Amino acid sequence: MEVLNRHDTSLDEEGRFRLLVDAITDYAIYMLSPEGIITSWNTGAQRFKGYKPSEILGQHFSRFYLEEDRAAGIPARALATAAEHGRFEGEGWRQRKDGTCFWAHVIIDPIRHPSGELIGYAKITRDLTERRAAEQTIRQSEEQFRRLVQGVSDYAIYMLDPAGNVSSWNFGAERIKGYRPQEIIGRHFSTFYTPEDREAGLPETALGLARAEGRFEREGWRVRKDGSRFWASVVIDAIRDDDGDVLGFAKITRDITEKMETQRALEQAREELFQSQKMEAIGQLTGGIAHDFNNLLMAVLGSLEILKKRMPQDLSLTSLVDNAMQGAQRGAALTQRMLAFSRRQELHIEPIDTSGLVRGMMDMLSRSLGPLTVIETSFPVRLPTILTDPNQLEMAILNLVVNARDAMPAGGRILLRASEESVPSGKGPLSPGRYVRIAVIDEGEGMDAKTVEQAITPFFTTKGVGKGTGLGLSMVQGLASQSGGRFILKSSLGEGTTAELWFPVAVVEQGTETAAERPMPEKNVARQLRIVAVDDDGLVLMNTTLMLEDLGHTVFEAMAGPEALDILRKQQVDLVICDHAMPRMTGAQLAQAIRNEWPNMPIILATGYAEIPEGAGIVDLPRLGKPFSQAQLAEAISRIAA
Repeated sequence: MEVLNRHDTSLDEEGRFRLLVDAITDYAIYMLSPEGIITSWNTGAQRFKGYKPSEILGQHFSRFYLEEDRAAGIPARALATAAEHGRFEGEGWRQRKDGTCFWAHVIIDPIRHPSGELIGYAKITRDLTERRAAEQTIRQSEEQFRRLVQGVSDYAIYMLDPAGNVSSWNFGAERIKGYRPQEIIGRHFSTFYTPEDREAGLPETALGLARAEGRFEREGWRVRKDGSRFWASVVIDAIRDDDGDVLGFAKITRDITEKMETQRALEQAREELFQSQKMEAIGQLTGGIAHDFNNLLMAVLGSLEILKKRMPQDLSLTSLVDNAMQGAQRGAALTQRMLAFSRRQELHIEPIDTSGLVRGMMDMLSRSLGPLTVIETSFPVRLPTILTDPNQLEMAILNLVVNARDAMPAGGRILLRASEESVPSGKGPLSPGRYVRIAVIDEGEGMDAKTVEQAITPFFTTKGVGKGTGLGLSMVQGLASQSGGRFILKSSLGEGTTAELWFPVAVVEQGTETAAERPMPEKNVARQLRIVAVDDDGLVLMNTTLMLEDLGHTVFEAMAGPEALDILRKQQVDLVICDHAMPRMTGAQLAQAIRNEWPNMPIILATGYAEIPEGAGIVDLPRLGKPFSQAQLAEAISRIAA
């Protein structure tokens, strides 16, 4: 019975040992027969050699060696060494299942029967590829560092003894400080400090801090051999022996005078970048709000328009509908300002003669100012052509003139001036080139720096409640930016305000016609069509359908691009009107898919945005700006389906 219990205990211990070996993942631990055949395989072996037990058991262990090592008989010598000396240990390249190589540390121990007979080998392999690479990197790094110290020229790298005397000197130190090695080695490093710093004891303080804390790092003025000063970045590290005693100091000095001179410019650039990012973030938010608001207005205006056509001719009811439509139209104008600020408004760009445009506005501007304010102009007879939306430019100038009037409650003079300017490279926020500058200058109260900074922020206004939306200047900035220019506001308290619009000069090819010169197309009466209307907003889709049906067309509704494609495959369709900003498949992407299957299908893209996303592949789609009226919808259909 005692013998049997010992046997059971042995089996239990063997089971635990197998579990332990199999759980090890950082080492390949496996058994070999006396001939080198693999008879066991643990998880670690599978992890970094790549073979499953079913793939490797029964195979010869030499398959892990490189072909040239097998040809040289290295696997057989490893087993022979282990059998003869009781152990084999070595390092070398081994091969994984996928053919990649790794640097392995290998131990082979012979396993013998109590009688001394060899019954196999225990083999342990560890992947040391990373360690070997690290050791090689360290050796290379040490050699590179030695060469770096000797050859570097942008840093003064030298040693000090415990008292602070210079004990070594590199080429960078000679170049920066002007001393040759024989002139400075042995002298105290305080030689490089200004007289006032030496009197204040800064050299001794630096060494004391390096000795106490292990490191000293500062910036300050230092003196060259010729007496000139430079702004230096200094690092002093204490060097200690194994007992912790200070053997000396390693000192690195860099001339950062140029950094000091450019620091202010860098800070200014950072501030401009911050402001740009802030305005971009606000613009994205504003554009998103305006898009959703456009959809709401689309539903309101469309419903009111259909209601007005179908309701009884009752003056009291008609006036209520007219008031509601006027309010919705004012909301549409507000969204246009928001979209202009966020650079998502669709502009109708054309060549503009600025002088002619402003001369044509003078009567309107004079009527807008009232009797207390006088407007004067200073415009050349002819200015270079610019490219922008003439209606939006008129609105922007009117907005700036009205703001100037409001800044002078007691009246005053407004100067409206334009000129051609040339911006050289590296001067100011504008790209180099030729510009037309339009300035509105008032003699009002002016603004402090904080107010100027906030003035262009959407919804910020200095006017009383109900007297301003805070979007006027935002719209002006959006127009200038979208036209490739810039809006600049200059003001100080008590000295009035100058608002400047900068537009790049355009190169207009001969034969190009402006909108005024272009002949108007003849109006076509649209025939009855079968139209697919696509919009993910149910209210907008319903109103678009109502307007189309009221015009006599047959309408198929779809709330997504794939649904519209299904309709096109099943129905005979003459025209597709689709929203642009839709999830999963945008209007531009839907248009591309339609063009692929029905190349001649007319498509109208309805959107309040100016840009079509990159990669859409559609740039020639006729667009209908949201919110649109029934008349605008009919005109768009007439143009494309004539």
